[in-house]
Amino acid sequence: MATDRLKIYNGALRLCRARAIASLTVNEEGRRLLDNVWNDGGVRYCLERGQWKFAMRAAMLTPDPAVTPSFGYPNAYPKPTDWVDTSAVCQDEFFNTPLNQYADEVGYWFASINPIYVKYVSDDPLYGGNLAAWPVSFTEYVKAYFASQIVGKLAQDDSVIAAILGPKRDGTGGLVQSTLVTAKNRDAMAGPATFPAQGSWTRARMGRGGRRGPLGDGGSPGSLIG
Repeated sequence: MATDRLKIYNGALRLCRARAIASLTVNEEGRRLLDNVWNDGGVRYCLERGQWKFAMRAAMLTPDPAVTPSFGYPNAYPKPTDWVDTSAVCQDEFFNTPLNQYADEVGYWFASINPIYVKYVSDDPLYGGNLAAWPVSFTEYVKAYFASQIVGKLAQDDSVIAAILGPKRDGTGGLVQSTLVTAKNRDAMAGPATFPAQGSWTRARMGRGGRRGPLGDGGSPGSLIG
């Protein structure tokens, strides 16, 4: 079921055992406290906590002609305005070949090649900022996080605060941690199986076309070094 800002607020208030609000304009303490969390980057913080597939965006970047580094990598790539966290920086559009030689500095990536391909968590309204597209598990985590930021002000019962913030006596985390783990696990199952990129040694043994040698691996069965 799609969520929205009001549903997130009321979910957080429910966890705090506080009264729900009818709209985002009511003059009530719960709404004001949640507005502070929202305006202080609460959603962005939650997006930073995982490599969420629903918020993942891929882009081909070209250098900023207005920036000329005085030394080091010659090309400066400004980070997109909707960038939250980096997932991959690669040399090819299919994200099969990682770019290992680059620098990540405030607001920019620096590299020698042109262009570069970047996959990142985005808070754009069409990606991570699209509340209606959030998975239920992530929505529950956001509610729990928002509740954790206001429960000390609203809750009258210490057990409510402990249930949200944790840790519990058995060593497990509170509601914030448990909902984050659930959301990450669900997100991990949402995509296809992935495999680590092949190293140069593996590619060399495969030979041209991927198969060479009597065992089809590019090596020789009579030598330990191929």
